[in-house]
Amino acid sequence: MSKTAKLSVNVNKIATLRNSRGKNAPDVLQVSLDLETFGAQGITVHPRPDERHIRRADVYALKPRLSTELNVEGYPSEEFLALLEDVAPAQATFVPDPPHVLTSNAGWRVAENAVLLGAACRRMRAKGIRSSVFVDPKTVGEADWEALREIGVARVELYTEEYALAYPTARRDAVTAAYVAAAEAARAHGLGVNAGHDLNLENLRHLALSIPWLDEVSIGHALISDALYGGLRETVRRYLDCLR
Repeated sequence: MSKTAKLSVNVNKIATLRNSRGKNAPDVLQVSLDLETFGAQGITVHPRPDERHIRRADVYALKPRLSTELNVEGYPSEEFLALLEDVAPAQATFVPDPPHVLTSNAGWRVAENAVLLGAACRRMRAKGIRSSVFVDPKTVGEADWEALREIGVARVELYTEEYALAYPTARRDAVTAAYVAAAEAARAHGLGVNAGHDLNLENLRHLALSIPWLDEVSIGHALISDALYGGLRETVRRYLDCLR
């Protein structure tokens, strides 16, 4: 069944710019509220342990003020899980990031980490929080899909760097087919499908058309970069157009 994927805007880059001057300009909360006004259907944040962009305080400030969904990404450490339980965002996205990495750059080997992810997902269900697990179509296999179903994950987020790299090349169709196959496997196991990483105005429409049951895309770096030229309102409109 065809539908329109939701656009969740990652505001980490707004926080990076704010932190570079040590004050509160730009204001992460106000930008997030403006993004909602401009049409964004969700806000994504990734509070890392060193708070180099999003801070724990930002997560607490955003939750009661947003009218759309708050998606909070992170590694399921005890500190992160406690934050999620306290804030109760709409969605928790678990990524396999050690603290030092610059950005999320790998999918989970789910079967190998089923105990960790299962415990995290049970805690989220107890608080009414939807769970999503970051997976890479290159490395996820049948054992991983079975594990995801057994531990009660609601969705997966397809790590789309490989798709973005292949899009302008002769590999586009083959790589897209691999992403479609992963999305089909997720659907067959009763999982919703999100996507994120290096999606932009050039490659987003093709992915959305190839996976018409896509639930949500999370986009930050490219969208904020485009907004330097087009402004946030116009840029959000253009990304939404890619999904329609």
